[in-house]
Amino acid sequence: MNEQNYIAHAAGKYIRISPLKARLVADLIRDRYVGEALTILRYSKKRKASAIIEKVLRSAIANAQQKLPDVDVDDLYISRIYIDQGPTWKRFRARAMGRATRILKRTSHVHIYLEERKGR
Repeated sequence: MNEQNYIAHAAGKYIRISPLKARLVADLIRDRYVGEALTILRYSKKRKASAIIEKVLRSAIANAQQKLPDVDVDDLYISRIYIDQGPTWKRFRARAMGRATRILKRTSHVHIYLEERKGR
């Protein structure tokens, strides 16, 4: 995405959720209008991932309203949403006979880009 044809952008970084779990929810709202996406996130079964993505989406909406005060929020849609993998926290759990097993606690970076589409 070299050219900046989007209205607003928001990013949540170093979020303590696996990227795989967050991508399942991101796929639900890709290329949807903002109001419809918020409704989907509100009633999604994946509660933690949907709460995190909803927070970033509301931040993108606020950024759009700050950047262009006369923008109609109903015309905004999610043109691009992607979840990158952040740094992984390495932890150890004690196992039998004095051994240890590595536990990987994954983090995510959530990026949401909004564009305006006139008329429905």
